[in-house]
Amino acid sequence: MTAHDLTRRQALGAAGALLAGSQIAPGPTAPAPGGQLAVERVGVAPRVELVNTLEYEEQAKLKLAPAVYSLIAGGDRGSFDRITLRPRMLVDTLGLDLSVTLFGERLFAPIVIGPVADQKRFHADGEVATVRGAAAARVIMIVSSRSSAPLQAIAAQARTSLWYQVSAGDPAARRQIQDAVNAGCKAICITVGAAPVASGTRRSAVAAKVDWPAVDALKQGLNVPVLVKGIATPEAAQVALLHGVDGIIVSNYGGLAGPGTEAVVLTLPAIVDAVSGKVPVLVDGSFRRGTDILKALAFGAESVLVARPPMWGLAAYGAGGVQGIVEMLQTELARYMAMSGKTHLKMLDRTMLRVHGVRPVRTPGTGSMAGVSDRPSDGAVRG
Repeated sequence: MTAHDLTRRQALGAAGALLAGSQIAPGPTAPAPGGQLAVERVGVAPRVELVNTLEYEEQAKLKLAPAVYSLIAGGDRGSFDRITLRPRMLVDTLGLDLSVTLFGERLFAPIVIGPVADQKRFHADGEVATVRGAAAARVIMIVSSRSSAPLQAIAAQARTSLWYQVSAGDPAARRQIQDAVNAGCKAICITVGAAPVASGTRRSAVAAKVDWPAVDALKQGLNVPVLVKGIATPEAAQVALLHGVDGIIVSNYGGLAGPGTEAVVLTLPAIVDAVSGKVPVLVDGSFRRGTDILKALAFGAESVLVARPPMWGLAAYGAGGVQGIVEMLQTELARYMAMSGKTHLKMLDRTMLRVHGVRPVRTPGTGSMAGVSDRPSDGAVRG
């Protein structure tokens, strides 16, 4: 270990001291599909050595069998690079506050662990480890209706709020919702508008008409907030409002919608405008850095869901990895809010951002056209 490495870790630790939490020991290796254990090909690095979430992904790749790792690999990152932040230095940010209020509950930070099915594929403790990490990092966890652990076992470990996710077309959804409410889940997320399909070893999705009567039936009689997950256009958001939903989650179905679809972060401003503050707008879709989260918040989202990154932490380090991922994102968000001269979330707006287009240019000697990002030279902080 070099002196430079030590200084870097110490500096990052100091920057995130206000967000520090307790340590949780890592858990055992995860089982792969078919009941086989994922092979740990080499030892993972000590968690304290990791400095961003993408390094967690590399550690998860070492722990998991390739077929299992492929389920949580990658993400659509290109659009985030088109958005840059406008820094504002020399501003007193000692009173920086990440908290947000959703549905009457004050949350430590605007980050939610999104729903992921069958988490025992990635770690033997599955969702129980994830909820322990979520509790340590003080964030909400959304439990999938296809979880690999009983909801009661997950709820028993929860020290922060749980939400619950179901699919609109699932015949068991109504019973699952009632069980979730009885277990203490404080909100229900209904996934709409996409049907996953498999092609060989790869996942994709096809657009499906939203079954609004099914959503209405699932909402009926509930005394907890109901959000719809899978809204991808302003028009769909307006229809959702007509059906009386309590919140909207802008999503591209975990990146399954395929090529040719606009990135979630770029559709977000128009959807926020269409909703006009009537209900909270949340978003998911390839958020990997605190700067990504800051950009979504500046566009008008009230919170951001992250799903694959916590699974990287879970696979490599168990509950402690989930905690580490979330706290790393909290720390990065705080750092770049401060660099932007903002001390609380209500100060964030679109004037903080520049969105750079892609202008076509001709490649010399080929006659072909290539997209070149129209990047600024004004010192903007890049995500």
